[in-house]
Amino acid sequence: MRELVEILAKALVDNPDEVVVNEIEGTQSIIIELKVAPEDMGKVIGKQGRIAKAIRTLVKAAAIKENKRVVVEIIQ
Repeated sequence: MRELVEILAKALVDNPDEVVVNEIEGTQSIIIELKVAPEDMGKVIGKQGRIAKAIRTLVKAAAIKENKRVVVEIIQ
């Protein structure tokens, strides 16, 4: 999951070197924290949050195969 979010985020932003993805694994769920440069925040979130929603949808679809619950958080 972490690799998927990282690839998607690096493809969207102008500063791919500043993309940081942390994965926190719990008993029933996984939290994926995504950090990008402040000037790239809009590119990751998108208009009305559409890109962020699409990223979350892709990750949830991939997580279903592993029977996991995944939460993607975009951190400033």
